[in-house]
Amino acid sequence: MRVGIEVGGTFTDLVAVDGSRVEVVKVPSTPRSPEIGAFNSLQAAGIAAEGMSDLVHGSTVATNAILERKGAKVAFVTTRGFRDILFFQRHDRRNIYDLHYAKPEPPVRRKDCLEVSERVDASGRVILSLDEDEVRGKLLPQLAAGGYEAVAICLLSAYAAPAHEARLKAIIAEALPQVRVACSHEVASEFREFERASTTVLSAYVQPVIDGYLSRFEATLAEARFSGGFSVMQSNGGRLPAVAMRRNSITALFSGPAAGVVGAIRQAERSNRRDVITFDMGGTSTDVCLVQAGVPSVSPETEVDGLPIRTPVLDIVSVGAGGGSLVWIDDGGMLRVGPRSAGANPGPACYGRGGTQPTVTDAHVVRGTIRPEAFLGGTMMLDADRAHQAFEEIAAKLGIPVRDAAAAAIRLAVANIVRAVQLVSTERGRDPRDYALLPFGGAGPLLAAEIAEELGVREIVVPPNPGVISAFGLLAADYVRVAGVTRRVALSDDAPAMLREEFARFRENAEREFRDLGLDGALVFELTAEMRFVGQAFEIPVEIDPGRLMGLKPSDLAEEFSIAHRRIYFHGGEPGRKVEIVGLRFGVRRRLDSLPEFRERPSELKGPGEIEVWTPGGAVQARLVEAASLRPGRAVEGAAMIEGYSSTLWVPPGWHAERDEPGNIIMRKA
Repeated sequence: MRVGIEVGGTFTDLVAVDGSRVEVVKVPSTPRSPEIGAFNSLQAAGIAAEGMSDLVHGSTVATNAILERKGAKVAFVTTRGFRDILFFQRHDRRNIYDLHYAKPEPPVRRKDCLEVSERVDASGRVILSLDEDEVRGKLLPQLAAGGYEAVAICLLSAYAAPAHEARLKAIIAEALPQVRVACSHEVASEFREFERASTTVLSAYVQPVIDGYLSRFEATLAEARFSGGFSVMQSNGGRLPAVAMRRNSITALFSGPAAGVVGAIRQAERSNRRDVITFDMGGTSTDVCLVQAGVPSVSPETEVDGLPIRTPVLDIVSVGAGGGSLVWIDDGGMLRVGPRSAGANPGPACYGRGGTQPTVTDAHVVRGTIRPEAFLGGTMMLDADRAHQAFEEIAAKLGIPVRDAAAAAIRLAVANIVRAVQLVSTERGRDPRDYALLPFGGAGPLLAAEIAEELGVREIVVPPNPGVISAFGLLAADYVRVAGVTRRVALSDDAPAMLREEFARFRENAEREFRDLGLDGALVFELTAEMRFVGQAFEIPVEIDPGRLMGLKPSDLAEEFSIAHRRIYFHGGEPGRKVEIVGLRFGVRRRLDSLPEFRERPSELKGPGEIEVWTPGGAVQARLVEAASLRPGRAVEGAAMIEGYSSTLWVPPGWHAERDEPGNIIMRKA
């Protein structure tokens, strides 16, 4: 049996596939000990650990450790004269009108930033050798006295020549074997000192947390006699065995959102939809990603709590508009939704766990698009009276009825998500009308039609069990390894030779690593060049087919760069402008042998046949349809609510929905 468990902020989701059998379960998350919620999901599904052949896990443990500042005690070691780089950061100001603006605080104190004497220039030439006597006589006593759990080493220009970092790591590991050591050339071997230093420090900061979490998880599995494979999802949309994740845990920051995108892509491809915009509306946030020809956009860098992290992640834009997002009125009397959330505890007011502030979920209960008795397939009863009471104060301040206040909150949530979609589409040179909208998460299908109408999107693809598609994505993810290096070279005859040399080096290392991890089978390689005009501050990614490397010419690279540049900036093909390669990004993928089938879980809901739903045009009678009973070829005309175990699909008047043979519900404007 193959099992995927995704730990979210509000719910922990499980999908298990065993031949034709599919198990789908949602249980409340346990934020203090996420592994407890994971094993609760196994218990709720009635799955014994010894019966699992493959377990894939995704969680927000690393992200939460940074946000809550609950990581390890870290020492930062750098080249003499650069100890303040984490505090100087970049010379920009995010909020130029905020008189109290302060730069993000790094997770280390200034007194924990230590220096060593050495120097390497940007070309990799050694100017000053590492002073090993100083390391042993001064640095090691400082580390020993500081009680550090981890050390982050980021020496100047180590991306070009890592020998000093490697030697320093060896000295520290020999003297202080109990301390974990992270080196920048192993974590982020690319230029831009602040971003590389920030990434290395954050990697060291979360490494002991991830190690402890995975150790507890594996120990519990061992006690339950689990003997299968255990993998962890990465932010880049691929998974790796848990043992490999311990080397660089920073790659697991956004494993949950990435898994959702992968699951959505796999299911959409079964319906021959390869150009989609996914949006995952869960309990805390909504995550949006654009997928072109079945491939999600990838960003080389991301941020957590304002701190840059140089690691490849799916290009996902998040907004604080989840089901648990709080609805509130600001000091100027304006209605707001998010980014604050009710979380898993106490949760929305309708959960009856002590929450009193209104949320988007409460708004749906008031509007009628969530039936209290049908939540989670009828396994969790909601309190409609508490939802109404939560909106009374908001309605009174706005001077409107409670139902209108709830409808306004939902419209505002829609506007926030539309803006996020525009960030990944129109601002990236893509027209959202050329894509199908693919909603998932517990709350996504409820707002899909309204978001599509705002964007002019004509088709919506809703996968089976949309509320647990992230857990399905864990099972559908390939094994993936991504690495980047800085190699600055002008677009001349030397450039193709450099590409071939660096790609061959990566390929050799990747094949050896996958072989050591026991991942046999054919490997698929990917190559992206980070290119720019000489004089530009930032580069753009240009994908290169590895199969073309042998015959690649500088003119081919120039043409590919021109196409990519014009797509984003509407210019870039002018003759005479010098172009350079700044860095390379490599990827290796070991595809799954087979993709599990995914079908709707029966919810056994028994509704009244119709229900009243409040819309901007007034109250309408909506037909109730049980999702698992909707067979291929049978159309449902709006207004209707298609209720499933993990989510409800709202089909407004003027829309119709029909399930296709692969199990997706295709929704179009009538």
